Amino acid sequence: MAQIVELPVVSVTAKFTVTEGELRALDALAGYGDDAFIKTFYEKMGETYLKPHEKDLRIFLKSIRDIASPILNRANEARKVFNK
Repeated sequence: MAQIVELPVVSVTAKFTVTEGELRALDALAGYGDDAFIKTFYEKMGETYLKPHEKDLRIFLKSIRDIASPILNRANEARKVFNK
């Protein structure tokens, strides 16, 4: 006989807004690359808190690299046009 079992699932998605300066800082941080950033973090700060989240941190850093640079490039180009 078939059984149906309810499995509780909790998922969280958060959206946050950053200023241009904060976005530039995130872009600079992500620009170091996953391996270099994580290696240095572990050497200086330890692994205890970050290690369980390393996979997601890598995804986050990649998304910052993919998203932030084009936004900042458009802002830079807009400033050039407005400042002529």
